[in-house]
Amino acid sequence: MIRFLLFALFCGQLAAAPNIVIILADDLGYGDLACYGNAKIKTPNLDRMAAEGAKLTQFNCPASFCAPTRASLMTGRYPFRCGMTSNPAPDGGPDADGLHLPEGEVTLAQVLKQAGYATGMIGKWHLGHAKPEWLPTHRGFDEYFGIPYSNDMRPVQLVEGDRRVEYPVVQATLTQRYTTRALDFIERNKAHPFFLYLPHAMPHKPLAASEDFYKKSSAGLYGDAVAELDWSVGEVLAKLKALGLDGNTLVMFTSDNGATFGGSTGGLRGMKGSTYEGGYRVPCIARWPGKIPAAHVSAQPAVMMDLFATALNAAGTSTDRMIDGRDIMPLFTSDAPSPHEVIVGHQAAKLATVRDARWKLHVLKPGIGLVASYKPGDHWTDPRAPDGVTILAPYEQATPEQMPGLTTGDAPKPMQLFDLQNDPAEQHDVAAQHADIVARLKKAFDEMNAQPREHPEQSPARVNPKATK
Repeated sequence: MIRFLLFALFCGQLAAAPNIVIILADDLGYGDLACYGNAKIKTPNLDRMAAEGAKLTQFNCPASFCAPTRASLMTGRYPFRCGMTSNPAPDGGPDADGLHLPEGEVTLAQVLKQAGYATGMIGKWHLGHAKPEWLPTHRGFDEYFGIPYSNDMRPVQLVEGDRRVEYPVVQATLTQRYTTRALDFIERNKAHPFFLYLPHAMPHKPLAASEDFYKKSSAGLYGDAVAELDWSVGEVLAKLKALGLDGNTLVMFTSDNGATFGGSTGGLRGMKGSTYEGGYRVPCIARWPGKIPAAHVSAQPAVMMDLFATALNAAGTSTDRMIDGRDIMPLFTSDAPSPHEVIVGHQAAKLATVRDARWKLHVLKPGIGLVASYKPGDHWTDPRAPDGVTILAPYEQATPEQMPGLTTGDAPKPMQLFDLQNDPAEQHDVAAQHADIVARLKKAFDEMNAQPREHPEQSPARVNPKATK
């Protein structure tokens, strides 16, 4: 009898556990959504999600490109700590092909699965692909469907579980197909707690949109792709509501780094790949009716690893791993201060920046990403452009002339200090006027930088630089 009551109590607690949905865009800029100020691209579903939930205006990635940020989301740990500071790439040489999330790391899916959650992933993994044991179904996910790396890395193939199911891929169908899979996962798991991770391909290049959205926006192909991404979010929210699940589901939406060509940083300097705010800062919206108040906005700094900690706390579970993320539900629900004294940013394998709620110190000379490689008017040839054979997407892709962020401001040099409160575009270096702030931030940076790298066998210095683009 006692055993039966304990079992019943356990089942009741499990039934009350909230569902967790994380939707991750790829290369979506801070200024790409209407609710973050974009006047050209219509995003009614994400706007409504923000109106019904919370929006963060100082949400950061720990690195300004794909895999390191995704590793941080999945582990709750800075890239230098979890061993992913470069991008795996099947076409970037043997070292890039062999990069993967180290086996000793514990993923969000593994922790939630152990807590009784059904776990499903649909979309871009980018944490290892060359061996089956590096794929999502061996890292805590019950099921997986998607391209396991960027959608411009050959071979562009769809994988289900650990098996190739389609090659080549018509990329105009990706957003709709991923959405259909996501809705099916929700339907099949509606009776018990689930974790759905939906990292879309868009708007990473090559940009693509289905016939329902192609040439429908006023912002070119980039706008079409973002509009379809917004539609997908709306479909997920509608499904949760139709099944009566939205009141017991935490949905979080963000992007893995700042915008690339064709997108918008919302007036910030830099872009994807840079260490200016245009590379690090991204949208972040959370919705949980009854838990997160409507139309809440927080300008407190937060970072990608916080979603890991927030999801675990919402689910009532934890990990014994050292994590850098903090529960930011207080930021979603109140005027609470940031749980971080400082946040650091990567430039490839090195720590490069440190910031607090107001000030940002570029300890290393600021990286400017792809801006350095192309000059206005130059002919740009993308080595991973659609070719009609191996990469199937529209040919009219965005070019360097469609720069997403500012390229003006004081010339980059080490130890620059910017006042993000009064100069969010990082135009004026004020280090000479604030030696005390420089010293304080540098001390915090040095303390973080002195912490040991836990996976030195991952050697990004040997990786083909093309793999990070």
